Amino acid sequence: MTTKPILTVKDLSVTFPDNNGGLDALGTLSFDIHPREFICFLGPSGSGKTTLLRALAGLIQPTSGSVNFMHHHQPKIGMVFQQSNLMPWRTVMENIQISLELDGAGEIKAQNKAREMIKLMGLKGFENSFPRDLSGGMAQRVAIARALIHDPDLLLLDEPFASLDALTRERMWTELSNIWQEKKKTVVMVTHSINESLFLADRVMVLTKRPGKIKLDVEVDLPRPRVDDIRYTSHFGKLAKKLRAAIE
Repeated sequence: MTTKPILTVKDLSVTFPDNNGGLDALGTLSFDIHPREFICFLGPSGSGKTTLLRALAGLIQPTSGSVNFMHHHQPKIGMVFQQSNLMPWRTVMENIQISLELDGAGEIKAQNKAREMIKLMGLKGFENSFPRDLSGGMAQRVAIARALIHDPDLLLLDEPFASLDALTRERMWTELSNIWQEKKKTVVMVTHSINESLFLADRVMVLTKRPGKIKLDVEVDLPRPRVDDIRYTSHFGKLAKKLRAAIE
């Protein structure tokens, strides 16, 4: 990468206090993330992937080390969780525009931006639907739209498709890849899925078992835009084999 990093993580570690001297969730992690880069963190359960996202979001303080954004202003961060966490009493439109409302944006501006997100996410016709009327995939589209609407500097995705069935999940890979292609946001995503990480990411970092440390950092040199058939190419298989060996 020739551009300067948007984010630098240096010697990051997180230990949660307990009765046995503390639970080490993350070991010492150092890495850079560049503008418009799509990064996936891959690793077994308990490797600290979600803890890492929460540290990047500023939701928890690292025990040691630092997370530095290369911005003069406070960075805007969007986050999408495993569950969509939509407000059941608000419509799709109202759920999407809530972050702009909290930022004090005017009603007209919030509605116009929400309509833009609805079009981008393929939700047209569902503006007035409530979460109970949506499929799991559609609910996650709403959650992603809600995270994107305030134009974040960094989008964090915590296994957003983990609860979906296999076919829906694979469709969402293509949709998310297309959205990233259009918006060119800087994205950090955590996942258990090797195929998901390779289909979506520019780089995949494999974490060890707890305390999580970076075991492997792989550039995904697959062409974009990515289509479903790319998963059946020999190079995709070679990369998958390399990641699988690192996890095992």
